[in-house]
Amino acid sequence: MCYYRATAGDVQHFQQEGYVLVPGLFNPEESAYLASYARSDARLAARATTRRDAQGGATTLALSNELEEDLYSAVTRLRRVAQNMSSLLGEEVYHYHHKLMLKDPLVGGAWEWHQDYGYWYDFACLWPNMASCFIAIDRATRENGCLQIIPRSHHLGRINHMKVGDQTGADPERVAAVLERLPVEYVEMAPGDGLFFHSNLLHRSDQNRSPHPRWSLICCYNTRSNSPYKPSRHPAYSPLELLDDAELLRIARQLQPDA
Repeated sequence: MCYYRATAGDVQHFQQEGYVLVPGLFNPEESAYLASYARSDARLAARATTRRDAQGGATTLALSNELEEDLYSAVTRLRRVAQNMSSLLGEEVYHYHHKLMLKDPLVGGAWEWHQDYGYWYDFACLWPNMASCFIAIDRATRENGCLQIIPRSHHLGRINHMKVGDQTGADPERVAAVLERLPVEYVEMAPGDGLFFHSNLLHRSDQNRSPHPRWSLICCYNTRSNSPYKPSRHPAYSPLELLDDAELLRIARQLQPDA
């Protein structure tokens, strides 16, 4: 089986546009295992935190700084994710953290416009040489609050962030000026699709007003040379032990509750 490897064209697109969308990063069997695993994971409720958007809608995430013996950590270590991230950023990467975004039907809140580096700057990372891979667990559509991005906005540099509802969002005045100059792209995704995006790329999502869930796994990486200059909320550099792509199904089957 062939697995995704970033091409020179992908690297160029990432540098110019700030993202690369990879349909079918995970095949249907892998995607089904990931969805089943996440929805049967009793630990998510204990780890999850909820934040209100500017309209009062509740959005929920479960974040982990540690790699464990679970399926999320296996995905984070896969060559098709981590090795490609190294190719796109041009340097060895390590696991910064990973998180599940749980946007449930009819109640899943919005995320305001923000840059990930708008947060990570405050955790002692000097450069924005960081990126994330957003993996769709459920189908993501406009109706259930798919990700919205502003291509090329990573060239703007870090924008000041401030409180917007219970969230921290990019300066609304500056975002309004950006939106007059750059178009918004709605990133609709099928289960198993992956979006690699730069830490300075502006992105947001609407509330989920549909009867369909929109869960996702986001694997976040930092580059080796950008390890925080002092202890912070997220980990400093340590080598990431990569997993061969074919290992995912073996691990998924092993972790099945009835295995």
